[in-house]
Order: sequence, then C-alpha cells, then structure tokens
Amino acid sequence: MDCHDCHQNCQPKRQHRGWKLLSFGSKKSARNSFSDHSQTTIALVGSPNVGKSLLFNLLTGTYVTVSNYPGTTVEVARGNAIIAGEKITFLDTPGMYSLIPITEEESVARNLIINQTVDLIIHVVDAKHLGRMLNLTLQLIEAQLPVLLVVNMIDEAQKLGIGVDENQLAYKLGIPVVTMAAAQKIGLKKLTAKVADYVQSTPLSATY
Repeated sequence: MDCHDCHQNCQPKRQHRGWKLLSFGSKKSARNSFSDHSQTTIALVGSPNVGKSLLFNLLTGTYVTVSNYPGTTVEVARGNAIIAGEKITFLDTPGMYSLIPITEEESVARNLIINQTVDLIIHVVDAKHLGRMLNLTLQLIEAQLPVLLVVNMIDEAQKLGIGVDENQLAYKLGIPVVTMAAAQKIGLKKLTAKVADYVQSTPLSATY
C-alpha cells in the first residue's frame, strides 16, 4: 500500500527509526534569546501557507513574544506550553522550503534549527502537496535532526480524493507522523500526546 498517491520513494537511506538525538550539542549548550532555559525547545518549520503558525497558536495559546532574529529584520515568534508536566518553548520559524537557504527568512530558519539548541523539530506540511514537501522532511532526517512530521489540511486533501496512510508513512520515513486538520483542531490531542512521549522518553525511543 502506498502512503500517498504521489508514488514517490520517500524511504531515507538510513535505517534507524524513532526519535533521533541531536548530534550538535546538549541542552546545556549556550542558548540565545530564541531558546530559553526551559528544559525542552521545539521548533515548528515548514513552507508558507501550510498552517504552521495556526498550529503554533493552538499549542501556545494567546501569549507569545515576537522579536527580530539578531542582525536581521526577520521576526520569530516564541511561546510556551505545559505538556506532560514540563514547560516547553515553541518557536515559529520563518517559512522555508529547503535546508539550502535562498532567502533571508530561510537562512534564519536554518540557523535556528541547525546552530541553536533545538530539541525537536515539528515539520508541518500540506497534505494536498505531500509529495513535493517531503523533500525538506528527508533533508532534516539526513541531517540527523529529531523530526516529527505533521501532515496538515488532511480534510482538504480528502475532499480532493487524496488519502494519507499515517502509519505507512511513519514506517517508510522512520519518524513519528500525525495527520491533522489544525483549523478544526482535528489531531491536536494526538500531536500533544506525541510531544508528551518525546518529553518523557529517556532515552528517546520510537513512539509511532
């Protein structure tokens, strides 16, 4: 069974499955103003118009801070939430299509997830265009970053006859996957449960 009707081979070369530990530093590394002293920092990444900022607002509530990334005019939003009894900082990164930056916004987003201490990346994609958006997912996986894939707008995709097999996609990619319709809050509880699994995992283990 194909996980999506694009029929693309989204199987990464590496066979390791489950949550992936960061290889570029520990949580005790120096944090800038975008990565505070809470125990866990999670970055939301994705291209524009995939519902990333809406999901950020659902996770963090109404109180967020927005400031320019140092040395740029690019804004980054930060908010907090309590999940599994732990304070978590969420970053809403600028829109990006690839880890190879072209715009200033993409450079800021890449720097936030590569050079800063981010514990988990939630990659938000549009279910209607899953095939082409998985390119960034595979780049994040190949960079050995801890990734959770959110396939958003699943309701719109279903109206177009596009189906996504959540479990099959998770198996092929080797990372947790959650299908959502964030505008209707469908899948939100499942996502927070996956994040709770991550927070409580010691050591990190497969959760899908």
